[in-house]
Parts: sequence; C-alpha cells; structure tokens
Amino acid sequence: MDLTILYRGPLASCDYDCPYCPFAKRRDSVEQLRSDRAALERFTAWASAQTGDRLSVLFTPWGEGLVRSWYRKAIVELSRLEHIGRVAIQTNLSGRTGWLAGADRDKVALWCTYHPGQTPYERFLGRCRELTALGVRFSVGVVGLDEHLEEAARLRSALPPEVYLWVNAAEGHTYTDEQAARWTALDPLFAYSRHPHRSAGLPCRTGESVISVDGDGTVRRCHFVRAELGNLYDGSYRGSLRPRGCPLGVCDCHIGYVHLETLPLYDVFAGGVLERIPARPVRVSASDGLVPPGPARRPLPMAGP
Repeated sequence: MDLTILYRGPLASCDYDCPYCPFAKRRDSVEQLRSDRAALERFTAWASAQTGDRLSVLFTPWGEGLVRSWYRKAIVELSRLEHIGRVAIQTNLSGRTGWLAGADRDKVALWCTYHPGQTPYERFLGRCRELTALGVRFSVGVVGLDEHLEEAARLRSALPPEVYLWVNAAEGHTYTDEQAARWTALDPLFAYSRHPHRSAGLPCRTGESVISVDGDGTVRRCHFVRAELGNLYDGSYRGSLRPRGCPLGVCDCHIGYVHLETLPLYDVFAGGVLERIPARPVRVSASDGLVPPGPARRPLPMAGP
C-alpha cells in the first residue's frame, strides 16, 4: 500500500496568538501534553512497523509542534526509515532548527508560515536561512491580509528564488481582482486559494490513498469530513479505502483541495505535495493565473464516508 497520512493529535497549544487563526487554541495542561506525546509515540511506533507499505506523513497540529521535543524526535526517526517516502510538518518556524541535522534531509520537509506581528521579520528570515544552510526542503507562506502584503513582498525578495512563497486566502475574505493581482504577483498559484473549489461528488484521493488520523487512531478520509473509516491500530480502516466522491459542497483549504483529482495540483507539486513545494517554476496565464488542468477522472457519486 502507498499511503499518505495527515496526522493531527490532541496538541492545541501554540506560542503565537494570531487573531486571524481559525483554530481553537488553548493552553495545554501537563496532562494534555503527556497525552499528546503518548499518542504521537504510538503513531510513530505503528508507522515504523509498517515495513510492507510505503508511507508519507504530514503532521498538521492545531498548535505548534516543533517546540515540543517529541515532534522533533518523531520526524527524525521516521525520516530515517526506508519505507517512509516523506515526513513533513506545518510550523510557524519559531523554534530552533539544528535538530534537523540528524534527519534524512532527502525525506524531511517543512511547511512554514510567517505571521507578521507574532515574530520579528529578521528572526523568521534567519530561520529560513538556517534551513537553506542545512539543506532542508521548505516552503514559506503568509495569510493574504492587506496588512501582511508589505512584509510578504519583503520576504519574497529576500528568499532564494527556488523557495516557493505561497499565499493563503484569509478565511471569510473576498478579493477584488486588483487585490488578487497583488497577491498573485507574489504567489503565481494564489488563484487556487482565492475561491473555494466545488467538490460535491468529485473524485478525491482522500479515503483512497490519503487519510486523516487523530490521536486515538480514528481514521477519516480528511480533516474536513467527520465520518469515520475505521481505526489505524486495529487495521479496520483498510477495508474502507476506495475511490469515492467528496460528500461536501466545497473545499477551501489547501490540505484538502490539493487532493482533488479535478485539479492539476499533483502535477504542479509533484514530489512536494506534502510540503507544498512546486515541482518547477509555475507559469501564470494572463487570464486567471491558473495552470491549465490535466485530465481527471469522471465525477463519482457521493459515496458516504
């Protein structure tokens, strides 16, 4: 089996307090942190034992994982395993980076978000330079709010041209064509984030070759569809993996719509889907900024979970 796993344990504490963040943050108690650590160690042990499968893992914590030693340890350990194709994590890059020297840097990658107002610009840029010096693959992005535009442009000019800077449309925010053009000048793929994607009944890799797993091992097709497919640890999820149409009307988050087969993003991000790194420089069309889509399978009936 060739399987991509989006893992999100109970960790919800973060060292930032972004006002635009949609996640429900909390201050984790000592017991909650212990539970998160135990859940992650259980998942890491399971993934390590799946030598007959090919696994890729993206950690998508509600909070900031890399300030916790157990996330750093899990990433290093998984990256060294032959049957792990990629291990990546979403992070605000607030923590130190030297620990990555112990990882297999052909497999490890970071999806980094810059939050102006939460961290000094020079500190964040310094972290990016450390990743470059370590030879770690990474992408960098911002939330597309007007107050972030100047800092995002400054960051784009300072980063090496091969480092992709992505822009996420702010939740609940609409963009005029003029506003969208400013963000597209920084991120040629911004058009994919600007509007939610119609997904009802359309084929999606989630639930077939991509799954979401929580700290208890509950398997769902993705973070946004609550129906359960089984449990990771008793193997009951395996019988539920099959092609199925999306049961939701729209998909508006990159970690969801990147897996839609009606979009060409597996070609755009070939070799870098989990860490959001395009395979090659992206050309922008004069009309809408989209790369022409490739062939897709026919829409499927909405097949429940």
